Amino acid sequence: MRIAVTGSIATDHLMTFPGRFTDQLMPDRLDRVSLSFLVDELEIRRGGIAANICFGMGSLGQPGILVGAVGDDFADYRSWLERHGVDTASVHVSELHHTARFLCTTDQDQNQIASFYTGAMSEARLIELGPVAGRVGGLDLVLVCANDPEAMLRHSDECRSRGIAFAADPSQQLARMEGPEVRRLIDGAAYLFSNEYEKALAEEKTGWSDAEMLSRVGIRITTLGAKGVTIDGAGHEGLHVPAVPVAEVVDPTGGGDAFRAGFLSATAWGLSLERAAQVGNLTAAHVLEAAGPQEYTLTRAAFLARLAAAYGDDAAAEVEPHLAGVTA
Repeated sequence: MRIAVTGSIATDHLMTFPGRFTDQLMPDRLDRVSLSFLVDELEIRRGGIAANICFGMGSLGQPGILVGAVGDDFADYRSWLERHGVDTASVHVSELHHTARFLCTTDQDQNQIASFYTGAMSEARLIELGPVAGRVGGLDLVLVCANDPEAMLRHSDECRSRGIAFAADPSQQLARMEGPEVRRLIDGAAYLFSNEYEKALAEEKTGWSDAEMLSRVGIRITTLGAKGVTIDGAGHEGLHVPAVPVAEVVDPTGGGDAFRAGFLSATAWGLSLERAAQVGNLTAAHVLEAAGPQEYTLTRAAFLARLAAAYGDDAAAEVEPHLAGVTA
């Protein structure tokens, strides 16, 4: 099964300030703020929703086709992704802009000052899916996740016009999109991904009831954080899959991306919705226990043992044949 993942590709620059921002702010001078902070730590992490998902799929031995826009500073990141099983041949390289960047400084009270540079991501709207499908011999599914909003709409439109099944995952772009855009993005999707808040927001913006939303998409997957995930659809009995226990959450960033990676990989293997959600939950658990969305490592034996512990030996037995390419 050939799955293309369209969406953001970015790097995160995370800094730590050992003091308090509020101590540096003068109440009677807030109309002219000019401050700099000497930081103690800098972490540069690879990120972007589409890249995180493709990394997770590659780690599970299921090559994902990454579709997005980057700058000419992408070479090292490209090499990293390719070493982890990601097809990057359809990534658009801008001649004008750098790869998108998130810059964030956190103080000792967990207050944050951040900026997001969209950069090359604005050119994702120029990408046609037809050449991608032609290069790989056809696409079975396209995931349309958070990206330049015009790119998201273009990709879902093109999937409908070409008869390619697609999954809609508007994520944080829901806040920016208006009702007609949200309806245009998700109508006819084979899968709709969201968390609890995004589910409610999508219904509010579209004006569609819960039942009408289900009539517009094939399967709706709603992640519930530590409570797991629910899966429902018109004509389908609702399904709840509990989360995999996590001893300590080191960093929640990228947990939802990892769930999608596991779910899509298991779907590509032909497994049931329940098994797909279980693989997604377990992949997400690995991310939650690591400092960064692509800083985890999967090994076959440990993955299967943990899957069996969480969901039973039958689950592990069904998944095992599909992990042949994962390091033992």
